[in-house]
Amino acid sequence: MANELLTILEYIEQERGISRDNLIKALESAILTASRKSIHPASDLTVKIDPRTGQIKAWAKLEVVASNPNSDQLIIDRAKERFPDVKIGDTVDWEVTPRNFGRIAAQTARQAIVQQLRRAEKENVQEEFADRVGQIINGTVRRFEGGSIIIDFQKAEGIMPAKEKVRDEQYMPGDRINVLLQKVDINSAGPSLIVSRASPDFVVKLFEREVSEMHDGIVKIVACVREPGRRTKIAVTSSDPRVDPVGACVGIRGIRVRRVTDELDNERIDIVPYDEDIAKYAANALAPAKVQSVEVDEEKHELLVTVSDDQSKIAFGRRAQNVRLSAKLIGWNISLRNADEAPAQAVPSIDEQMAAAAEKLSSDLGVSVETARRLVENGFVTIDGVKFADPATLTAIEGIDAEELNAALERLAKD
Repeated sequence: MANELLTILEYIEQERGISRDNLIKALESAILTASRKSIHPASDLTVKIDPRTGQIKAWAKLEVVASNPNSDQLIIDRAKERFPDVKIGDTVDWEVTPRNFGRIAAQTARQAIVQQLRRAEKENVQEEFADRVGQIINGTVRRFEGGSIIIDFQKAEGIMPAKEKVRDEQYMPGDRINVLLQKVDINSAGPSLIVSRASPDFVVKLFEREVSEMHDGIVKIVACVREPGRRTKIAVTSSDPRVDPVGACVGIRGIRVRRVTDELDNERIDIVPYDEDIAKYAANALAPAKVQSVEVDEEKHELLVTVSDDQSKIAFGRRAQNVRLSAKLIGWNISLRNADEAPAQAVPSIDEQMAAAAEKLSSDLGVSVETARRLVENGFVTIDGVKFADPATLTAIEGIDAEELNAALERLAKD
């Protein structure tokens, strides 16, 4: 055991960069904790590993007494066998290494070494990746666990939870993948890196990688909203009036934005100019629809946008996606109405439409309005949309009642 332990300690010190002194202290503590009952009943025990020989021994601090010793005491006659000059009342370090200590210590040492290696690896991951949170990193898909993707980043493993995946994106083990590093968690038992492809920040970082004017601080993304896999809207501005922020993001012949959309599997991206005038900003955000007028209600933080009949469908977008994303982008509620309609006949607001869709889906699917609302907010507006979606993606929606939804999916499957 001694020679084997020294060999292991030397290897770890050289290959893993863990201090031998720190490793020995951890081993001594682990062995003491695991072996206390078999060593000695004394309350003050110590386990020592000789760093030169690898020998493991146990010691107890005992008070020397004349007679009738308790578990923390040693009779003087026996103490004198090792310490001829000892006196009553002295405290001695008395070796109490048990006969079977080698086997117990060896097993515990192996476990402690594994724990120390894991802890050291986690700390190395923290040191390596802490400064890269919020950045794009590249790894290799390794395996799939419960709807999540486990990714190898060479020096660490990462996990992309189901809610951070983009619907309809498919990967196979061995595929290279770009992701946004959201968090480094060295306290969890699983992978330490939490990554995402569904975050709006992922799109922001993709543009920052492609647009040199962003590196120079001239062009800036003011806001970014996204329905992953379907559509993204970003608002951009320029600190130099000579630089068109939209044109800078699009690039010559669209090459910059095309590189971003290629990475996002052709997800649609709308790039609109930011404007401090909320009415102009809203008109820009609703592009490609052309608006006729925007009425601003500062008190209610609402906008009433008038569009022609032929632009109404474009302004709403499929499943009200365009108006919904535009409202999120500018941070105001938006209501649309046709130019030919009287003000009293204004088109319901996006919130009202979402509520109506949730009520209908709740009735059709047989789930609570709250569960239906969560589905609608994530783009699952119809029974067919729910039926053909990935169940893992549905149950991963934040705030969803998974048990209720699974029961509804089972009913759908039987129909």
